[in-house]
Amino acid sequence: MPRISTKENKNIYQTTREELVLSREAASELMETISPERLVRIEGDSYLPHPEEVLEMAKGYKKPALCNYFCSQQCPIGRQYVPEIKINDLSRIVLGMLSSLNSMQREKDRLIDISADGMIDNDELPDFIRIQRELEKMSVAVETLQLWVEQMMADGKIDMKRYLWCVHFLLKRHFFLFLLQK
Repeated sequence: MPRISTKENKNIYQTTREELVLSREAASELMETISPERLVRIEGDSYLPHPEEVLEMAKGYKKPALCNYFCSQQCPIGRQYVPEIKINDLSRIVLGMLSSLNSMQREKDRLIDISADGMIDNDELPDFIRIQRELEKMSVAVETLQLWVEQMMADGKIDMKRYLWCVHFLLKRHFFLFLLQK
């Protein structure tokens, strides 16, 4: 059994590894491309991990949320453009998404009015900003659902092969229907 660090301010990479009860050596073997010495530096906040290292940790630890954490908290571009996603249970995700969809249904006509002339006038700006924020909430809800699905696949609660087969089937079906319309 690996030693558990007594350090108080552990970063997400260390806490994730420790939750899995993995030593750095065992984690390194699991990931193959990250040495135990490199893990010490990443977990000690001496170095930021490279994106490919985060991908490797997310895959090895079966924690896809590590990727969102890296992008939203540590990547200079992502900090500006990627929202932090908090995984909830499925019912909360769906209810949040439905709430956003309902709001957008009510705002649809106003958005059409605002954008019809290709410009946003000063008197339209407050409404446009309100609608834009609602669209951002919807986008976060979609990303949260996607992250939830990835975590369920990593945990084996959703059959990845079956999921991918369904996605492939639906894409083929939509493409076929698209061709029939032409």
